[in-house]
Amino acid sequence: MGTNGSTMLQPLRQGLPPLDPAAVSDAASCALPAHYEAVGEARGFTRKTLDGWDTGERTDDVCLVVSELVTNALRHALPPMDGLLPEHCPPVRLHLLRWAERMVCAVRDPSRETPVTRDAEDDFSAESGRGLFLVDSFSDSWGWHPLAGGLGGKVVWALFRLPMTAPACAD
Repeated sequence: MGTNGSTMLQPLRQGLPPLDPAAVSDAASCALPAHYEAVGEARGFTRKTLDGWDTGERTDDVCLVVSELVTNALRHALPPMDGLLPEHCPPVRLHLLRWAERMVCAVRDPSRETPVTRDAEDDFSAESGRGLFLVDSFSDSWGWHPLAGGLGGKVVWALFRLPMTAPACAD
């Protein structure tokens, strides 16, 4: 536990499926502009994408988590939004990947800063600071890792187990 009441997260890759393109059933991504309206755009993109995939009852959970991850990226990973951001500022990017029984939503941002969660005893009536708590509550696992090479920044991801599609029963 940190002395400031926050928990620092170490890079976490456990639970993240291999990102082998050959193993992915479906994939979609979009670049998001550096303004808070992008949260709604990301949610709309996610819902439209998942409507075409068989994600069952997890759609609302995924949309909520995407909203939180994009909000965190815009709030904490970009330069201060005192107006328009410089055009050279790398955008936030949302990736959705689906396998047969699981899916991952991943948000890439230009910061290498470690995501910080609030402690459980923090004030839950506060207007902000619950994003990663909600991500943890509504996904099956989540984590982050720095990007290698010239990309810079990091990816924060959340994994969702999908309901198995049961074959029709002949009783």
